[in-house]
Amino acid sequence: MSRTRPPPNGNGYLNGNSSQHLQRFDFDTSSRDTSADERSRSRGPGDYGGFGESTAPGGRIRAPGRLDRAQANRRSRDGGAWDSSRSPSRPAPMSHRGGTQVEDISRYIDQQWSFMSSQSCIPVKVALQLNDPSSLGLMDQYDQFQETHRQLQNALKVIVNEHHQGFNSSIGTFHTIQAAIHSSQHRVRTLRSGLVAAKGSLATTKPELKAFAQGSQEYDSMLQTLSIIETLQAVPEVLEAEISEKRFLAAVDTLQDALRQIRNPEMEEIGALTDLRVYLSNQEHSLTDILVEELHSHLYLKSPYCEERWKSHARYDSSKTSVAPDQRPLHVFLESFDGTKPMQEDTTRNPEAETFYYIQLLVESLNKMSRLDIAVDAIEQRLPVELFSVVERSHAEVEQRHPNTLRAGLRKRIDALGTKDQAESEEKATLEDLLTTLYAKFEAIAEGHCVLHGVIAAILRRENLLDGPTLNRSFREMWKLLQSEIRSLLHDHLATSGDVSHRGGQANDPGANMFKPQPRDRNRRIFRLTDTDAKSTELATEREDLEFILRASVPGLVNANSRDSTKKQHHDEIMSDRSATGHKMLVEPSIFNMAILLPPSLDFLHRLQEVVPRGSTVVASTLTSFLDDFLVNVFYPQLDETLMDLCSRCLNDTDAFQPDPKWQEHSQRPIFRGVIRFYEIMERVCTMLDALPHDQSFSQLLISQMRTYYDRCFTWSKSLLQRSQLNQEDQPRMRIAAELATSGAIQSVVADLLSPPADTTASALIADEDTALISLAQTRVIEEADLIHDRKALAALCTLHTSMKWLAARTKALAFISPRAIDNTTTSSSTNHHTRRWTNNTSLSSTLPSIPYLPLNAATSEEFEAVTFSFTELSGLILRTLHIDFRLHLLHGVSTSLRKSYVLTQPYTDPDPSILALTSSLATYCGGLETHLLPSQVEYILISLDSLANTALIELVGLVQGMDAHGRERMKLNVLVLQQGFKGLKRDFELGKAGEFWGEAGGDEGAASEEAMAGLRKLVGGS
Repeated sequence: MSRTRPPPNGNGYLNGNSSQHLQRFDFDTSSRDTSADERSRSRGPGDYGGFGESTAPGGRIRAPGRLDRAQANRRSRDGGAWDSSRSPSRPAPMSHRGGTQVEDISRYIDQQWSFMSSQSCIPVKVALQLNDPSSLGLMDQYDQFQETHRQLQNALKVIVNEHHQGFNSSIGTFHTIQAAIHSSQHRVRTLRSGLVAAKGSLATTKPELKAFAQGSQEYDSMLQTLSIIETLQAVPEVLEAEISEKRFLAAVDTLQDALRQIRNPEMEEIGALTDLRVYLSNQEHSLTDILVEELHSHLYLKSPYCEERWKSHARYDSSKTSVAPDQRPLHVFLESFDGTKPMQEDTTRNPEAETFYYIQLLVESLNKMSRLDIAVDAIEQRLPVELFSVVERSHAEVEQRHPNTLRAGLRKRIDALGTKDQAESEEKATLEDLLTTLYAKFEAIAEGHCVLHGVIAAILRRENLLDGPTLNRSFREMWKLLQSEIRSLLHDHLATSGDVSHRGGQANDPGANMFKPQPRDRNRRIFRLTDTDAKSTELATEREDLEFILRASVPGLVNANSRDSTKKQHHDEIMSDRSATGHKMLVEPSIFNMAILLPPSLDFLHRLQEVVPRGSTVVASTLTSFLDDFLVNVFYPQLDETLMDLCSRCLNDTDAFQPDPKWQEHSQRPIFRGVIRFYEIMERVCTMLDALPHDQSFSQLLISQMRTYYDRCFTWSKSLLQRSQLNQEDQPRMRIAAELATSGAIQSVVADLLSPPADTTASALIADEDTALISLAQTRVIEEADLIHDRKALAALCTLHTSMKWLAARTKALAFISPRAIDNTTTSSSTNHHTRRWTNNTSLSSTLPSIPYLPLNAATSEEFEAVTFSFTELSGLILRTLHIDFRLHLLHGVSTSLRKSYVLTQPYTDPDPSILALTSSLATYCGGLETHLLPSQVEYILISLDSLANTALIELVGLVQGMDAHGRERMKLNVLVLQQGFKGLKRDFELGKAGEFWGEAGGDEGAASEEAMAGLRKLVGGS
């Protein structure tokens, strides 16, 4: 029966839980105050048998159960009345039926409804299952459940009805109990009279008893003192055990109780407790130091139990959805933390396994010792050193994982221009590993300080302390130092100490005065004391002599086992030395490291916003403001200066305008080394700007350097096209080809020939060009200085054309109008330049190209296209200049051969020397063009050259001073030699018109103009 009917609790439900039973059993519907006679009169045929039908006061009809239906039928045959001859105290013949029924029902419940009898049963869940018609529900067994419930109630009523005679017989026992109470009262009265008599006897004065009492009190006091002494003697062992087990709350209680007992006036007079009193006083300070040290060990991740906590942050992936606040261990602890009550120490678990719980334990212990203010001051004082040590440990860990990164020999700049990729794959992985490790530790440290802030705030509220802002300042101070560390980290990896951009510019500036003393870099380290050789014999001898002197003069000053801790001291010296010199650099500092530095920094600051506690005076939304300040006031000027320095080296180095030895990797024809370097700089800057906020001021810096590079290339091209002689104003004069390519009618014709309009044919443009050039040759003498004869200058112009065209094509591919573009160039002036907010405007939801690109908006895109068009225009200008210059070479040679007398008086078998020089010059010129230009460009320069040659040989006949028959034959020879020279150009050029003109027939009427025919007739007639 105990399995199915446990004793009811105070609310009438079984098993002590009202939610574990379906309803309350109603064994009797009558009132509690109903007398036995009334109950006997009200009994019906089935009242005590439980088998007949009875009507309860509530009007409910109770039917007999299935198991007792047979018994009910048997009683109904007897008329439902009890045998009058049966004694009231005799049990009914079938009294065992009630117990049997309950056992059968209990056994049935254990078989079919066993889960209802367990302590874990949830009645609401069972009720829902009984009403659930699905396949998982129990609605199909609901009738069976009700039938079992009715049978159980009927069986219980049978038991009550079977034993009612015993209840009635207990009334007679009442009189016996009442008699016993009267007897007890009589004995109490007798005892009271005896006590009064004893009191009177004790009131009689007896001096010897007083002395006995005083002696007894003294002996009791001595026994108590001895007991306290024994307890105090056991305190050191107990205290040491509790401290070793990290049970600090118990240790504090033990220590405070011992101090309270030993500092009583009675204990002060006991001299034997002096050593113990000193020990306990020292232990009070030692325990405080231990608590503070343990707190620092877990705040700054020095404990091995903290490894997994910060490594979980290191495995965080910013590309995935951030962890929900309710799943973060910090928030889980804060939600379960109850600071309204003093902490109760749980001795069943390892407190260090849970860092947040351990921090709470340490703070509560310090508060119980009234040393919380000392701990807060110690945390604030040690915060810079601890954070520095965290950074140093992170550097050491990363250096062990990447041992082959930067070393002293590799720190030198490989490329003097600094355009080589300084963030190689290994260096990039090293820097990313350093940032991941460092920011994971910073986040774990911030979480620890958040818990520290929350626990201290709860203690202050609980104890109504008024110095809350003074004691609860650790998180604010920690955040200030974190800002400083992040700022130093970014600054150190952007440029080396002493501003590398200035040092590199001075070292590589060809125009710098070598005799002028340069300012010394005061931030550069010359030597360190820790670099000394600790194993040196001379140094060891000097150290031994020093230790001997110190031991002799001041005993105890030098530790005897100091030599055993040489390694530790050396490490401490290194740490102390580095604290003054800065952290060790694992990668080469570079402005382009910002692309690696900024994204994890921003991601860390955004995650830190979830850690900032309330009431810490740190506004979570402004955590990135210092990074904005760094970007605006430090990084932006440094980027500007670095770009100027790098681009100036691309322009001013001696090999900037020399063909790159590996030009085949970039172009089909040679291009300048400076152009390749400039594009590499652009590409690296674009890659870096992709990771930064897409502020257009960054893009403007690159566009400005593109303009500067174009201006330098244009100026250099003009220097190549200048004549060696100066004009009357001592100003350099440009060659005729450069003048014609930039102004005049020829410029428009040549430009159209390069890109013919739809309504104009190439032949018409060539005819117009020939006419303009012949007119120029007739009115102006083309001198040698007006032509490009220097093969180096020709190669440089061709290479500049190819370089500009290559650079324009490459830069066009970099342009991209970014949806994340931010334009602060128009809204920010010099007065509010430092107040720009960039980090809050980054949106990573937009789809961006995977290749390097320059983020632009509509305005800067126009500027970028204008600069790119300038590169294309300069390339086209050089090609047009070469096109005109090649024709001027031809006109110069032809006009020189005609500007003389051909009255020879004898036959000549060799052509005119100017014609030979012309053919040689044209062949050399064409060879240089084919070497440095593409075939299509060479074709444009040589297009329809025979048309100009025919026209020049015919129309410039007026330059001939005289001619006889031998001179005419020599002119024919000149035409043939020039024809053969054209074949050397590998072009199908024909000089048939010129040959016919200088032949016997004088050519066709339409082959030459009337002036040319008139001049020829004049020469022939004069001869």
